[in-house]
Amino acid sequence: MQYKTLGNTGLIVSRLCLGTMTFGDGSGIYKHIGNSGQQEADELVRAAFDAGVNFFDTADVYSNGQSESVLGQSFKNLGLKRSDYVLATKAYSRMGNGRNDVGASRGHIMDAVEASLKRLKTDHIDLYQIHANDTITPIEETLRALDDLVKQGKVRYVGVSNWQAWKVARAIGISEHKNLARFETVQSYYSVAGRDIEREIAPLLEAEKMGLLVWSPLAGGLLSGKFTRDNQKPEDSRRSEFNFPIVDMERAWNIIDVLVPIANAHGCTPARVALAWLLSKSVVTSIIMGAKKISQLEDNLAAVELQLTEEDIAKLDAVSTLPPEYPGWMLDTQGADRLGPVDLWAKASS
Repeated sequence: MQYKTLGNTGLIVSRLCLGTMTFGDGSGIYKHIGNSGQQEADELVRAAFDAGVNFFDTADVYSNGQSESVLGQSFKNLGLKRSDYVLATKAYSRMGNGRNDVGASRGHIMDAVEASLKRLKTDHIDLYQIHANDTITPIEETLRALDDLVKQGKVRYVGVSNWQAWKVARAIGISEHKNLARFETVQSYYSVAGRDIEREIAPLLEAEKMGLLVWSPLAGGLLSGKFTRDNQKPEDSRRSEFNFPIVDMERAWNIIDVLVPIANAHGCTPARVALAWLLSKSVVTSIIMGAKKISQLEDNLAAVELQLTEEDIAKLDAVSTLPPEYPGWMLDTQGADRLGPVDLWAKASS
């Protein structure tokens, strides 16, 4: 296993993280994702931990709290020391029928953290993340609530998921100005089939020394090897029933056309290559794996041992490159001679 510090902190986490969205009965939209019971969950947690994974991610909304309950019980059943694993969960999503049973307000955060601590059977959460963008609550209200949780010892670090780059930057500025606990991580969708975060979010993370936690690294199973141009809806894949995350499918088929031969050359699955490509990106702290079976988990874990060649990475980079978008193409044009050669004659004659 490989390890990295969690953003600009001293906390060390494995570069592969076990995501537990599949834990629980799969109620609601999660019926398309998985329904791992306690025994299955225990087996997955044990296999991941034995392979060196010390990082586990969940959320209160997964199967309406059951994911947290099952994960917390797994740690107890397996007798794992609390100091031996890093526990991350998230809050924001609707957890009741009341007007305030959703969002990133102080009221909901304070209610949500107590419920999560109880379900997880622990006295603290290592990384507490705001799961979504609240368009109503002022950022400072959210940050002050999280800072209070850190001071109370219920939460060690805080992060955010699915926010725009400008809003994350603003939150960092407020935290520094008000001396509040700052977001140390951003949890975002990132895959070789979905590189949108490279436009604004990834540069922000590198500038602010924040950690990137990747969700859906296989684009909802699209990069698992099951999907091809000739088999676009395999029966044994959740993406055939739950088309998420959004992907440009024609572009994805071109990527898979390159991904599969590279996997064949290495004697492994396309999924393992897709994960190894992500691990090659310096901005990535940890990749969240969502395995339902031990065989899937073992294949994902093997990605840390796969050494892609420079040619492999270059091919995948080329076929998956983002189309030009303003202001990016203008920034590249106007900044071209800042570090490169300067043609003074061309300048003088223009």
